[in-house]
Amino acid sequence: MKAKNKFKQRRATLARLSAITLGALALSVGSAGTAQAQDAKVLRIGYQKAANTLVLLKAHGTLEKRLQPLGVEVKWAEFAAGPQLLEALNVGSVDFGYVGEAPPVFAQAAGADFVYTAYEIPTPDAEGLLVPKNSPLKSVAELKGKKVAFNKGSDVHWLVVALLKKAGLAYHDIQPVYLAPADARAAFEKGAIDAWAIWDPFQAAAEKQVGARRLASGVGVVNHHQFFLSARPFATKNPQIEKVLLEEITREGQWVRANTAQAAAQLAPIQGLDADIIETGLKRYAHIYKPVDAAVLAEQQKIADAFFELKLIPKQLKVSDAVLK
Repeated sequence: MKAKNKFKQRRATLARLSAITLGALALSVGSAGTAQAQDAKVLRIGYQKAANTLVLLKAHGTLEKRLQPLGVEVKWAEFAAGPQLLEALNVGSVDFGYVGEAPPVFAQAAGADFVYTAYEIPTPDAEGLLVPKNSPLKSVAELKGKKVAFNKGSDVHWLVVALLKKAGLAYHDIQPVYLAPADARAAFEKGAIDAWAIWDPFQAAAEKQVGARRLASGVGVVNHHQFFLSARPFATKNPQIEKVLLEEITREGQWVRANTAQAAAQLAPIQGLDADIIETGLKRYAHIYKPVDAAVLAEQQKIADAFFELKLIPKQLKVSDAVLK
């Protein structure tokens, strides 16, 4: 009974981590929300609980203090993962968000009108492909015919594609199982899947709580860039707000790098995980942000081309179209 209760508690924690704040989203959907964004009275930020810098920026309230003299209110909406966040951005529910490298490709293919604003330098160690501690699997090449779980359209979707290619396998050689983090963790613990591609802090939590073993990480395979994206109308009309926002994000990232243990302690009650788990995840991210440049866009183009070749997106993309000229 104790084991079952612990399992339920862990699943509940993961569900909270990946839950979408539907109330905040519903309130902001529609033409009224779009009007708010364009007249710069409200800045609506979409975030995930795993997005440590934004979570701490929200908790510390420094952005609100900077924007208050400009008459701008900040509203926050939480999402399970990047694909859901970008869907909200596409329909005009949020103005700004932080996602991995794959979600923007899927969103652009779906016609979302956004622009790349900034990116985090590569953090390939912050995502990996996990197997149970007693799994007989020793290499990615052994995944042929196996069930591999991951969040469809997220950055680990690209990780799986890249890992398979490096191992000499095709995408159709595995059985993809599309699951959000909480559901994937439950399936992983039950033995319903053979492997799970996931990012931190979920990755660190599985390693420390159930002894999950990394079959592979993103190191040497993918860059694992994280991106700050803006709705194009908002970015075009509100450059001053964007400037302040990126300044505060940069300061928050600098604080996290200099105070990792303290940051983990502050995130623990918010993310529902032990501070040591969060600290492990924090150390795998860089928290260093730069303006989008030609090199990072070229990397995004490679991802877009690969997804098109696999027919995971319906059309060929020109990634550079999602940049303010």
